[in-house]
Amino acid sequence: MAQEIAPGPQSGLRRDLSGRQVGMIAVGGAIGTGLFLGSSLAISIAGPAVIVAYAVAALAVLALAFALAEMIVVHPDAGGFGAIIQRYLGGLAGFVSRWMYWAAQVVNVGSEVIAAGLYLQFWYPQLPLWMPVVGFSVLMLAINVAAVRFFGEFEYWFAMIKVVTIVVFVVLGVVYIVFGLPGHPPVGAGALTEHGGFFPNGIGAVWLALAVVTFSYLGTEAVSMTAAESRNPGRDVPRAARNTVLRLALFYVLGMLVVVSILPWDQASSSGDVRESPFVRLFSLVGIPAAAGIMNFVVLTAALSAMNTNLYLAARMTHSLALDGHAPKWFAVLSRNGVPGRALVLSALGLALAASLAVFAEDTAFPMMLGIALFAAIVVYLMIFASQLAFRRRRAADRLPPPPVQLRGTPVTTVLAMLFFAAVLLTTPFLAPFSMAWKAGVPFVLVVCAVYYFVRRRAARTETEREVPVTE
Repeated sequence: MAQEIAPGPQSGLRRDLSGRQVGMIAVGGAIGTGLFLGSSLAISIAGPAVIVAYAVAALAVLALAFALAEMIVVHPDAGGFGAIIQRYLGGLAGFVSRWMYWAAQVVNVGSEVIAAGLYLQFWYPQLPLWMPVVGFSVLMLAINVAAVRFFGEFEYWFAMIKVVTIVVFVVLGVVYIVFGLPGHPPVGAGALTEHGGFFPNGIGAVWLALAVVTFSYLGTEAVSMTAAESRNPGRDVPRAARNTVLRLALFYVLGMLVVVSILPWDQASSSGDVRESPFVRLFSLVGIPAAAGIMNFVVLTAALSAMNTNLYLAARMTHSLALDGHAPKWFAVLSRNGVPGRALVLSALGLALAASLAVFAEDTAFPMMLGIALFAAIVVYLMIFASQLAFRRRRAADRLPPPPVQLRGTPVTTVLAMLFFAAVLLTTPFLAPFSMAWKAGVPFVLVVCAVYYFVRRRAARTETEREVPVTE
């Protein structure tokens, strides 16, 4: 029987993340702008049928989570899925996927900080958007510079706030629908069909909404990036991947069900205005302004939590690229507390981009950044699935036992998931908020491919010279 593939290079990162922190980092990266703010765009497209869109997307993301988990159990290396893609699809795929994902996370950081600024304007409508963007950027950079165990603990409690809030929101919503609240009789579920029907814009609108809905689930792959800093990656990463997707599916589907059952969909949606979350609008409609303010605080912390996690992911991806010779070695250097601080500086470019867009393109910045991030992320997802197919073939050829965690139904399940994500990507040009996805994404992929062929000789030389990063 062939031997297991040797583990990847030592990264120098410290294994200080506990199992509960690993799980919450994945949740923190996925529950943010996509649910609390971007959901209004999805509702405006599909109406109450947005529930179907969230349920369908959950199945595709569940396949992604299991595909990642079965590979990470075998290869808990720095760089997560990026290193795995390079291992099974080759240097070009590894280079392109990691730089694409880095770009997606940088854009996500910018979109989350813009969303946080928009939430703050709920209380201070006259506040220029650039001011909270700069302030929140400084705060999140300070948290990420700290030791990873501090980052993990901070993100755990930050994410816990929104998880608890969503659970309370869903419970109160169901009570309001069925039994009513003090001073408010039960509303029932009439809003699902009374305003143009369950499919007010037709069944085809559900498919169009999937582009927005898929963005809401971006971040579930974050758990793979924690493998190199997890105390027990073989146990914690698969468990976190499974639990994260199941929690997200319940949060998103039930959360949307409550929103569109209580609020008429044309009021819950904003038809392109992303300044107020439908969750906040619900409390305002009920007539509880204090609760609306509390909910706005929660969605503000949700955006900051997602921003915090995305900064972490972008920095670790840059560090991984430097380890493999796909970025200057300068970015592989760790600080005394084990943080890739130089990689974090590069990844903070997303914050500078967000600040610039907040000043020069305030009304269009958020949808444009969503489109760019969506394109890059889906391209990476397709590469992850292709890697999983190659992973299975390699193990079968080497007569290795199956991994302890598996995506059931492979290769059929894998191919179906790939077709789903590819179809969503092909749909984005037909949606105004995502029209920038292909216009910016395709040229970027071509540029990255061209750069790879210039640096591959240098990458090949450094492959044999890789050392543990120097501690400053």
